[in-house]
Amino acid sequence: MANPSILILAGDGIGPEVMAEVKKIISWYGDKRGLVFDVSEDLVGGAAYDVHGKPLADETMAKAQEVDAVLLGAVGGPKYDNLDFSVKPERGLLRLRKEMDLFSNLRPAQCFDALADFSSLKKDVVAGLDIMIVRELTSGVYFGTPRGIFEENGERVGINTQRYTESEIERVARSAFELAKRRGNKVCSMEKANVMESGILWREVVQRIHDEEYPEVELSHMYADNGAMQLVRWPKQFDVIVTDNLFGDILSDCAAMLTGSLGMLPSASLGAPMENGRPKAMYEPVHGSAPDIAGQGKANPIACILSFAMALRYSFDQGDEASRLEKAIEKVLAEGVRTADLMGPEGGTAVSTVEMGAKIIEALDASL
Repeated sequence: MANPSILILAGDGIGPEVMAEVKKIISWYGDKRGLVFDVSEDLVGGAAYDVHGKPLADETMAKAQEVDAVLLGAVGGPKYDNLDFSVKPERGLLRLRKEMDLFSNLRPAQCFDALADFSSLKKDVVAGLDIMIVRELTSGVYFGTPRGIFEENGERVGINTQRYTESEIERVARSAFELAKRRGNKVCSMEKANVMESGILWREVVQRIHDEEYPEVELSHMYADNGAMQLVRWPKQFDVIVTDNLFGDILSDCAAMLTGSLGMLPSASLGAPMENGRPKAMYEPVHGSAPDIAGQGKANPIACILSFAMALRYSFDQGDEASRLEKAIEKVLAEGVRTADLMGPEGGTAVSTVEMGAKIIEALDASL
């Protein structure tokens, strides 16, 4: 049986630095746990533009369609700010999402106890927080037509169209319900059914999918504006939140800051199952390319490492090994080991990107 395959696209800025630590952990799993992956690497973003004149080569796109999972670092940087919009580094990331049809974006918000003081909320509100926002990623107001800036009655008008089909809502709803079955068995669907027809359709379709296919999962509905308030008031009331592209963008950023640092946040973008039953998938840290600290050894690799943990869980059916990696990270943080972004008033042991990776591998060794 062939080994599972991973395509690494480290990208720009701190992407190669944090991905280097992930590669060490992938090797650890092969050496110590017998989980051997066939790993290939290629270019995306500015790094691809420098070589190919475009942010994603067709050959790279073809590779991404064939592998079991793509791990992406980060794209962009000031060097590329003046490029034409069509070849900016971010277009490579968007092409991957669109052509792989990665419609379900998983954004966890997990607060490790050792970092609870980093949140702007009270410690008891966020300590132990573990929620997941499932954002529809390939439709909605960001893609609907008509869109653009037009002349009307002597003035300019900006138009964007919120548009969803039943099938688009059905597939992301199923993704959320399936995820909930692995977690707390609870889904909250958020929209604006009180003022938007697309919200009415969203609520009706999510409810129907629940009633027909997932009656054992607890389902609730909430208006998205109230959802934003509730995330700040008492986020632990939620387990899985499913919502559309626009509200998912806003709510996931709100939830992200409950945890205290962007350097801690992974994500997964999942599509339809391939022939082997695994979903098409791309995993990436939420943080950007951080060009201001690139090459200085200051980057926090944990978000990228946690993205690989998500790959273990959702692409490779290795939930126990994903938990092993997450617990290793929790152990290192509990010992006070900190990259620059995690250094607070209480201090801690300051480490570089490479040293943080080494500490996590030490904790993995100790878990055996």
